[in-house]
Amino acid sequence: MLWIPITLLAAAAQTLRFMFQKRLRIATLSTGGATFARFLYAAPLIGLVTIGYAMLRGYGMPVMDGPFWAFAAAGSFCQICATMCVVALFQQRNFTIGITFKKVEVLLAAGFGLVFLGEGVSLPALGAISLGVLGVIIISDAPPAAGVEGPRVFNKATALGLSCAILFGACAVFYRGATLHISAADLFARASMTLLVAISMQFVGMAFYLKWREPGQITQVIRAWRLAIWVGLLSLLGSLAWFTAFALQNAAYVKALGQVEILASFAISVWVFGEKMRRSEALGITLLSASVILLLLLL
Repeated sequence: MLWIPITLLAAAAQTLRFMFQKRLRIATLSTGGATFARFLYAAPLIGLVTIGYAMLRGYGMPVMDGPFWAFAAAGSFCQICATMCVVALFQQRNFTIGITFKKVEVLLAAGFGLVFLGEGVSLPALGAISLGVLGVIIISDAPPAAGVEGPRVFNKATALGLSCAILFGACAVFYRGATLHISAADLFARASMTLLVAISMQFVGMAFYLKWREPGQITQVIRAWRLAIWVGLLSLLGSLAWFTAFALQNAAYVKALGQVEILASFAISVWVFGEKMRRSEALGITLLSASVILLLLLL
């Protein structure tokens, strides 16, 4: 059951990282810039950790087959797109609702895991996960912001939220697939090397994208280092924990437990950003939280 405390650590680090990314997005950076911050400052750190750990333990280069590179590349691409979606979502709805929309990923991770890895979940667990669907429907039915016209449910916030959920759900399964196709000396070496490969791909890809589409953003990210470096540190901590948990347990269960970050995001939303929440939104979050509790009782 080691994956449980590791997943809780990952969820806590990820929530704090999104808080700093929202501050970066509000302050100076574009959505792409705020997304790139995590890769720019996390890449050299994970490189030092991975290489240092291998040297300390006397490990050689792990064996990585073709499926490993395919899974790592697919996961990296999905995570970049998902992160951009969730950062953009913060501009549409408050912090807690943005995080809650993102957590629909757990409803999809089970399906992706079955399709790509042949890993299913039990029927009771699937029922508990499905409880979150009702919560998402309730959350999505909110009035538009002042001065913004459009439908209540099928709006830009809903599209961004569901998009990041699909992408995050897929990348979780792809990353678990990658950890299953790398032959390393121990669990941490396997997780850290997979993370190093993924972040390196993301760093290079985002750097080319920003240079092409958003000239000047890389410089802005560097100038915002005092805040952006925390994004990198928390990204490193959270990602190491996520990857280790994926190496130990079915991605659907890991992501289901990770929904506890909703509670942390609620506290940040109220105490840090001073945001208010509607009763229907609180009800939706409660239903999603209940699905997490049920899943823990069933595991």
